[in-house]
Amino acid sequence: MKNKSTTTDTNILVDKRVRLFILLGGFFIANALIAEFIGVKIFSLESTLGMEPFKFIFFGEQNLGFNLTAGVLLWPVVFVMTDVINEYFGKRGVQLLSYLAVGLITYAFLMFFIGIGLEPAGFWPTSHIDPGLSESAQNAIRNKVSDYDYAFGLVFGQGLWIIIGSLVAFLIGQIIDVMVFHRIKQLTGEGKVWLRATGSTLVSQFIDSFVVLIIAFYIGANWSLGLVLAIGTVNYIYKFMMAVMLTPVIYGAHSLIDNYLGAELAEQMKEQAAK
Repeated sequence: MKNKSTTTDTNILVDKRVRLFILLGGFFIANALIAEFIGVKIFSLESTLGMEPFKFIFFGEQNLGFNLTAGVLLWPVVFVMTDVINEYFGKRGVQLLSYLAVGLITYAFLMFFIGIGLEPAGFWPTSHIDPGLSESAQNAIRNKVSDYDYAFGLVFGQGLWIIIGSLVAFLIGQIIDVMVFHRIKQLTGEGKVWLRATGSTLVSQFIDSFVVLIIAFYIGANWSLGLVLAIGTVNYIYKFMMAVMLTPVIYGAHSLIDNYLGAELAEQMKEQAAK
C-alpha cells in the first residue's frame, strides 16, 4: 500500500499540468504578496523617468500627476497572470489561487503586526548606524532614520482600512476579470486572445482602481469623493497603458506554455477550462 501511494505522488508531480499550475500559481501569489508589501511607498513616475510632472485636472482637483503606489508595478502582472491561468485552468483555477493569495496576504500582515509589537533588543533601534563612521556621517543617517524599530513599524504597519481596501478590491477585480474573460471568449471563440485578455484586465483594473481608494481613503480616511475619483482616474490611466503594453507578453506566455504542454494537451486544457 505504501509503495502504491509513493508511485501515485510521483506521477502527480511529473504531470505537466500539475507542474504548470504550481509554477503559474507560485508566480501569481508571489507577485500579489510583493505588490501588497511594497504598496506602502508612493513614488513619482515622472521624476523616476526624468520627466516634468504632468498636471492633470480631474473632478476639480488640480496639479495631479502620476504619484502612484509602488504596488502598481506588479498588479498589472498579477492580472495578466490571471488571464493566462484562466485560459488553461478556468474559473476554478483562478478562484483557488485568488482565495489562497488573500489568505496568505492576511496571514502575512498578521505576522507583521505581531513582529511590530515585539519589544526590540536594546541595540537594534540604532543598529543601522555604523559606529565606524565619522560623527557627521552618523548624524546624517540619524537625520534620515533615528529609530530603526519605529521605521520598521511605519513600513510594515499599513493601516487596517488600506489592507481591507486592497484585499476587497483584489477579490472583486479577480471575479470580474474571470467573468469578462469567459464572456468575451464565448462571443469570439478561441481567436482574439488579445481582446479577452486585455479587455478583461482593463475592466477589472478599472473596478480595482476605485474600490481600493473608496474603502481605504473615502471610508477609512474621510477623503472627499472628488479627490478619490481624481486619484483613481490617474491610477487607471497608468494601469490602462500598462495593460496595453503587456499584451505581447500574454502571447509570449501562451507560446511558451503551448510548447511546454504540446499542442494536443494545450488544446484539451483550453477546452476544459472554457467549460
